[in-house]
Amino acid sequence: MSTPSSPTVPAVSDPASEAAHGDPPASPAAEFASPAAAFVSLLADALARDTFRGLVLGGPRQAAASGRRVSLRRIDLRGVPTLSFVSHHATRDVTENLSIADGLTRVTREVGDHFANGHLQTADEDIECRVSKRGRVHIVRRAAAARSEGVAPARTHDRPRHRIVDPDSPYLVELGITDAAHRLVPAMARKWKQINKFVEILDHAIDGSPLRDAASIKVVDFGCGKGYLTFAAHAHLRQRFGAVEVVGVELRADLVEGGNRAAGRVGADAAGLRFVVGDLRSFDPGTMDVMVALHACDTATDHALDLGLRAGAALLVAAPCCHQELRPQMNGPSALSPLFRHGVHLGQEAEMVTDSLRALLLEACGYDARVFEFVTLEHTRKNKMILATRRPAEAPTRPALAEVEGVKDFYGLREQCLEKLLRERGALAA
Repeated sequence: MSTPSSPTVPAVSDPASEAAHGDPPASPAAEFASPAAAFVSLLADALARDTFRGLVLGGPRQAAASGRRVSLRRIDLRGVPTLSFVSHHATRDVTENLSIADGLTRVTREVGDHFANGHLQTADEDIECRVSKRGRVHIVRRAAAARSEGVAPARTHDRPRHRIVDPDSPYLVELGITDAAHRLVPAMARKWKQINKFVEILDHAIDGSPLRDAASIKVVDFGCGKGYLTFAAHAHLRQRFGAVEVVGVELRADLVEGGNRAAGRVGADAAGLRFVVGDLRSFDPGTMDVMVALHACDTATDHALDLGLRAGAALLVAAPCCHQELRPQMNGPSALSPLFRHGVHLGQEAEMVTDSLRALLLEACGYDARVFEFVTLEHTRKNKMILATRRPAEAPTRPALAEVEGVKDFYGLREQCLEKLLRERGALAA
């Protein structure tokens, strides 16, 4: 392979280094008045010809903000060619993304002033730059060693993430999650992540439930609001099962009307999606396979869980909100009084106790229940989820009711809404 050379920068070599690699010695290394000019011109040329593969600057002249070493790669950031610098320090790495022009300016500043060595890789060459203590530059250019099939490194800034929700889905445009070109609306980024996480959890839960091989499925989403998750569940389950019925139940009539209009515009109403006005305390959903209640306030979560149990749902999915019922009742042992003196601690304890009791009561009703983090705290403070799967009739049970009584006695609790609802209709032993 012939080695290309810049018209303004002669190809120069270090005789000792060439001999060590078995190559014939070349003319003595050229010396340049500007420590960076020659090297940066080679970098700029590689970027212009799209042959740039990477750059490492090392040999720090002194402790500086640039760190012990700087590595550089070219990326496409939002479609714009960018140079990504990573400064490697003793205890951390610092990344900075600059435009091509600003990146070249930075390299010009770094070479010679902060670093004595540079190693530039292109598709054709390995180029080494060494700056002496007096500021003289020695550049060695060699034909590149064989690279991996000659493939350029990936330029994407972020690793592509697998999303279970199709971003081209028409309902996402209708609900304002994506624009007409199916690009994510920046203000809806958190909602987009919540939707994907919810559908992922629902899909995995179905795989581990009696619904896995069902021919059709019915989902009721209580307190559905604008229907973000209702639409997502319908689209995913329709693709998975074909025959699907999804009902969004919401107390506010204007949101129900908006949901039905949106469903009509994307054709989801003809495929089993509808929204109805309903109050959890009096609504009769009939039978259902999956009960969903995300961010139902305080005891509304208990009413939703009870409706799911009454309807014989195989899956119960709830993300509780506003845990107010038990907080004024809690009066634990005197040893805990210093903890409960702080309102934030009392609130957190009440939240933990409430959801733990709910999980135990679901276990007493024949379900396997888990409480876990739904999404990270950066998206919402109310990030816990209760997921319950109906057990086979022959599966062994745990003494959940005895554990419920133990927790209530410890904290001095008189009443919990879900337990009261279950006992009123004889779903729990007296």
